[in-house]
Amino acid sequence: MKILNIGSLNLDYVYTVPHFVAAGETLASTAREVFCGGKGLNQSIALARAGGQVLHAGAIGPEGGALERALTDAGVDTHLLLHREIPTGHAMIQVNMTGNNCILLYGGANRSLDRDYIDRVIGECEPGDILVMQNEVNLPLYMVERAYKAGMRVVLNPSPYNEELADIPFEKVAYLLLNETEGRQITDKSDPDAILSALRGSYPSLCVVLTLGENGAIYDDGHIRTRQPIFSVPVADTTAAGDTFTGYFVTAIANGSSPAEALRTASAASAISVSRKGASPSIPQKEEVAAFLATHH
Repeated sequence: MKILNIGSLNLDYVYTVPHFVAAGETLASTAREVFCGGKGLNQSIALARAGGQVLHAGAIGPEGGALERALTDAGVDTHLLLHREIPTGHAMIQVNMTGNNCILLYGGANRSLDRDYIDRVIGECEPGDILVMQNEVNLPLYMVERAYKAGMRVVLNPSPYNEELADIPFEKVAYLLLNETEGRQITDKSDPDAILSALRGSYPSLCVVLTLGENGAIYDDGHIRTRQPIFSVPVADTTAAGDTFTGYFVTAIANGSSPAEALRTASAASAISVSRKGASPSIPQKEEVAAFLATHH
């Protein structure tokens, strides 16, 4: 089974800071590092390291060669990648002393996709294959419509949430993976149970995975509701935690795991990720996750 990820590719400029910059403040960082990132790239690497057969579709500019190499090195098929003569997408990431982050994005080549390209890449897949998508590239509504028509299972991570996603036909989405903030933006509810009830009430066929930070994650498909607590580890950097979770959860589901098993595997992978610095470099191999699970119950 193929997993097609139509997603962003960013160069991440990561600044270690004593606290997040306030309005009007000039703040000296204590370190600067450059990593390969973007939610799309991170999720493709996580999908591949979890054992998925992954195709990545997206676009880079002239300075984006490192991003393509990072995907290839992780075992991701990049033959669908577009090379544009416009700047590669990038992100400026502040990481504070507790490992939390805030991120400023520039879309660049990520926002240059067109409908013909979407048609072509979805045409490489078969009914039952999986489309993974986020909201850092353009044309998300068209992607959902085309993938659904092609018989693919759509996995949507609605991040960052904006008005473009307000028109998404969630009834054509198989799995919605979101955090509390995105849940509140979509449903106008803040309590996790209220978020799940609102989504399940509006879209009965939707499988929802709601991540709750230090309170773990919940899966709800209308028949099964299961909760997974976090694995407690020292936190170094949370930048790719959500993307790691997504990649491992989707691959586990694709390989036939139960929702509870998929949540546990994804939570373990995410725990390993937050204990390391950087985005894609922090994503563990499946053997590391298996070893972690063998010693954490």
